[in-house]
Amino acid sequence: MFFKRKRNIPDGLWKRCEGCNNVVYKKKVEEKYNVCPECNYHFRIPTSERIKIMLDKNSFEEYWKNMLPADPLNFKDRISYKDRIAKEQKKTGLKEAATVGKGTIEGKSVIFAVTDPRFIMGSMGSVVGEKITRAAEKALELRLPLIIITGSGGGARMHEGIISLMQMAKTSSAISRLQEAGTPYISVLTDPTLGGVMASFASQADIIMAEPGALVGFAGPRVIKETIKKTLPKGFQTTESMLKHGFIDMIVERSKLRHEISKILDYCNSNTNN
Repeated sequence: MFFKRKRNIPDGLWKRCEGCNNVVYKKKVEEKYNVCPECNYHFRIPTSERIKIMLDKNSFEEYWKNMLPADPLNFKDRISYKDRIAKEQKKTGLKEAATVGKGTIEGKSVIFAVTDPRFIMGSMGSVVGEKITRAAEKALELRLPLIIITGSGGGARMHEGIISLMQMAKTSSAISRLQEAGTPYISVLTDPTLGGVMASFASQADIIMAEPGALVGFAGPRVIKETIKKTLPKGFQTTESMLKHGFIDMIVERSKLRHEISKILDYCNSNTNN
């Protein structure tokens, strides 16, 4: 009896798609900007990948990168807040959930911000709120368009109490001042965008774009089910549903986001010049 030698398959060549549940070739997924080649599911991606995809090569200059959260309540659940922050920093390589700075998109200068769902689900604490506020203020100062990409499913960060909740009003006020001055603001909603982030700066933009299939809303489906004991209709909180009901302006695939934003900026510049 003869046995065929089993071919060794190196680890990390394949990954399972959360959208269609198929096993897909990892390199093909990466070539499509971390989008499934079978079903077009948009995987969540880290901040570094967002910057690489959205901005011109080597154009990003990060602002306020050493800003760290306080622990005014000495909060502790399973572990202390300080230990949780340290754990998240080690896991993600980030100091906090928000990264902001200046860069270019197809040669056009912008103030750019992104929140990362890997860091306590991108929840909005004092540092996230402060960075978003400063980004809006810097955009106003330099008269540059503001682009914010949100991946925040954690809402306001309970670990910081009322200080976290007040970030909704603070960021909203900063965005309002930017818009009163006529400076363009484009928001890109990715999976997930929920809670205090969605209820404040993420939904205030002049143009609200979103990636396909992203979970978008205020309370997540699990929270709603536990609160009212009802299951939401299928697709109720997807970007497709939001577009249908007029809550967002357009759905754009990840590979086309950069160019679509560039076209909008060209339009804004032409109107300003006229």
